Amino acid sequence: MSETLADYAARHGLKQSAARPPLRKYIQDVWARRNFIWAFASAKNISMYTDSRLGQVWQLLTPILNVAVYYLIFGVLLNTSRGIPDFIPFLVTGVFMFGFTQRSIQSGSKSVGDNLSLIRALYFPRATLPLAIAVVELQQLLTSLIVLMAIIFAFGEPLTFNMLLFLPILVLQLMFNIGASLVVARLGAFNRDITQLLPFIMRTWLYASGVIFSLPTLMGPGSKLAQYPWAADLLQMNPAYVYIELSRHVLLGKYSDYVENTLNMQHVGQLWLYAVIWSVVALVGGFLFFFRAEERYGRG
Repeated sequence: MSETLADYAARHGLKQSAARPPLRKYIQDVWARRNFIWAFASAKNISMYTDSRLGQVWQLLTPILNVAVYYLIFGVLLNTSRGIPDFIPFLVTGVFMFGFTQRSIQSGSKSVGDNLSLIRALYFPRATLPLAIAVVELQQLLTSLIVLMAIIFAFGEPLTFNMLLFLPILVLQLMFNIGASLVVARLGAFNRDITQLLPFIMRTWLYASGVIFSLPTLMGPGSKLAQYPWAADLLQMNPAYVYIELSRHVLLGKYSDYVENTLNMQHVGQLWLYAVIWSVVALVGGFLFFFRAEERYGRG
């Protein structure tokens, strides 16, 4: 009888190079490549603007220009700034923090498809690719935070210990971004149409996340949103809104006082609960979702 390739491989102890390992072993392999993830992200971050004359300066200019456009349209023309103290720091915080999640998800959706040659040439845990994308966006955000903090202090916000709470918020949002990136990375690996659809989804998400308006203000007495408490609850559970609003409460003391004293709303504790739940569910669920298709990436 002629021997099959499977029998031949078994007899010689050969294994499929891209076979999915046990979950624990896979996590260990990903952790062992943490230096590769950081180096890969740093190299990608540097190469991102090599073709432009201003280079890395665009990391600062892009969010600033976005803020300028949003302020002109929504702050000046549509007057969504009414009642909000120091609307510019409020808007900058929203744009920067939402952009962190937006870019992580949109870039993560292409992380597998754009690296097929690397996947087919070498074996490594494929989860390192969307993880590296999340690190790229973290590095860009850390650069942008220089501008954010400068604007906050320029509008008279004092340096307080409460601002240290921004660090755990950033960690929780990073965990959520990684999980979401892993989900869209698997979807985008097998259906590239996802990458075309995501910009429309993200734009809609932006308008529902309190980036350019204050949800507590819209929930005030006599407002239309106050007549539909279930809609207000859904908007408050929105993960993008949760991380943005928490960031505003710890960085912008005037805005925090405005919400708590003027609007009589004490919802920060609830936001912290939502933030932890979203980060854990997204990270664990996203990692498992991506892991289950490990042996399929790069085929075809």
